[in-house]
Amino acid sequence: MNAVLSPSAATDPLVALKQKQQAAWGSGDYSVVGTTLQIVGETLCEAADVQSGEDVLDVAAGNGNATLAAARRGAGVISTDYVGSLLEAGQARAHAEKLDVKFQTADAEELPFAPGRFDAVLSTFGVMFTADHARAAREMARVCRPGGRIAMANWTPDGFIGQLFKTLGQHLPPPAGAKSPALWGTEAYLAELFGPAAASIQCNRRLFNFRYRSAEHFVDVFRTWYGPVHKAFAALGPKGDALERDMVALIDRMKRPDAAALVIPGEYLEVVVVRA
Repeated sequence: MNAVLSPSAATDPLVALKQKQQAAWGSGDYSVVGTTLQIVGETLCEAADVQSGEDVLDVAAGNGNATLAAARRGAGVISTDYVGSLLEAGQARAHAEKLDVKFQTADAEELPFAPGRFDAVLSTFGVMFTADHARAAREMARVCRPGGRIAMANWTPDGFIGQLFKTLGQHLPPPAGAKSPALWGTEAYLAELFGPAAASIQCNRRLFNFRYRSAEHFVDVFRTWYGPVHKAFAALGPKGDALERDMVALIDRMKRPDAAALVIPGEYLEVVVVRA
């Protein structure tokens, strides 16, 4: 999800926020966690009815879950992110499967493509983390052709990841100008963002099951590899013990009680916007 950002960050809260977000997603190694989410890219491509020969853009693609899913369906895919190392991970995955995909560093808030260029624009747990939500939504709509589809998977506020970010916020105040990424997981906010550009907006609530050995194993993986959690623990230092306790308590509250190992259902909103 590496663009050179303007020095105006000192006076523009959204630019400063983007710098912090980019640093967070560039830390750790999101691909370690990201690859476990591959099934979401597959189901999103089915929901968006991605077809062979279509031109598809994956926005804030991370290590390429939706990218690979669309390419497996015969689409011509451009995979974009503003963290170059994540695109490199996606490129290695595409090469291993002999998939013909173009990878390009790009900011979701300033996509370098002509209006109406793509039949489908995808994002799995990516565009929701942009600094300027309205601008990112306008860009996705701009590069999608009339009648095309904008399809997203976004964590919901009440789901596990939404609650995880709320827990992080209790230990570290959000940066100035930040809006909750989980707003993208609500129907009303999506209508606000895409309404003028949408012929229709269809939303379905789905679950992704996080599967780990234990709560402690989950915390260890996320504090080591998942950028925002990695950065939070680094910033907190010894105070990170309290965050760890709160994360374990959250997991214990939301895990599936009947599972032998750890299974945490994580709710997300599957969204398909048909471009007007």
